Amino acid sequence: MRKPIILIMACFVLFGFQACQQNKEQKQAATVDTIQVTLDSADFSENINGAAVKLITLKNATGATAYLSNFGARLVGLLVPDQHGTLVDVVLGFDKASLYHNPEEPYYGTIVGPFGNRIANGKFKLDDEEYQLPTNNGKNTLHGGMEGVHFANWDIKESNGKVATFAYTLPDGKEGFPGPIHMEVTYSLSDNNELTISYKATTDKKTVVNLTNHAYFNLNGEGSGSILDHTLKLYADKITPVDSTLIPTGALQDVEGTPFDFRTSKTIGADIQADDMQLKYGKGYDHNFVLDGTKVDGLNHAATVIGDKTGIKMEILTEEPGIQFYSGNFMADRVTLKIGVKDSFRTGFCLEPQHFPDSPNQPNFPTTTLNPGETYTSKSIYKFTTNQ
Repeated sequence: MRKPIILIMACFVLFGFQACQQNKEQKQAATVDTIQVTLDSADFSENINGAAVKLITLKNATGATAYLSNFGARLVGLLVPDQHGTLVDVVLGFDKASLYHNPEEPYYGTIVGPFGNRIANGKFKLDDEEYQLPTNNGKNTLHGGMEGVHFANWDIKESNGKVATFAYTLPDGKEGFPGPIHMEVTYSLSDNNELTISYKATTDKKTVVNLTNHAYFNLNGEGSGSILDHTLKLYADKITPVDSTLIPTGALQDVEGTPFDFRTSKTIGADIQADDMQLKYGKGYDHNFVLDGTKVDGLNHAATVIGDKTGIKMEILTEEPGIQFYSGNFMADRVTLKIGVKDSFRTGFCLEPQHFPDSPNQPNFPTTTLNPGETYTSKSIYKFTTNQ
């Protein structure tokens, strides 16, 4: 009987050791997860161009958390619960302020303006006066020029844990735009996991304004791999097709029968390799979709996206007439994200509610002209639930 007893005792010791090891590994995994999703204000905050860049945190009753910065009034991270209740950071970004001051990758999470998207040849006219902007995207101007508002240190007007408001005035002539243009952006996080971004702008001189947020999303979590298996539905029956420099031709093209038909949910990767000239121009999706007017609570229902691994569902509601869908075609391992991995090809996507690209040069598009005495306002809501 002695050998069986010794064997049984050895098994207890072995099982105990394995259980301890498993608990230790679980604790280590939990620690790693915490490191992955938690940003430290002291470590993040730095001076850029002689001004303090800070990390601001919004948190709701469910634990969902938005990290913001006054450098570019940008969204640094966004933690929302997955189908198991685990918080997942669905916005790609960096863990130090100075990493955002990078001309090679300037747009992560930032507000882009005063005119988001492209303007052909960096030129437009207002009342017969022509304005020349810096060209930073081939022969065109992208997202407001070299610095736009994405490299601006915005003032923090309000920050109370639920709402944060940033303000910036683009001086007259800065980046070639007539002004000055006074801008405010407000982020708010509700207890039902809705992140609302509200925009406001006024001017002292006739100008053009088209503000949006340029967050890179991955609903499986930052660093989780490709976004091609996310399912996407776009409430749009047309796109504004582009030329080889990604400037709209002025036409409206039906999506029916093309790879751009997301009226019924399909994976992002389903048709991305199709033999289509528009996809070749963009090296994937990098196009403005014309919203079809489907309404939710008075706003245009622009998009619904679901992460295939987490079940996280993001719905975008907006006052804007269009949305730019970008499938991460130019991501190329140039920067290291918060989680410690590179920004690899198509590991993030952008959905940017907006007026149409090159609107100042396209009389048939909705106007982006802002006159003195008028107030530009816009609002977009990013609603997070799970696909259960």
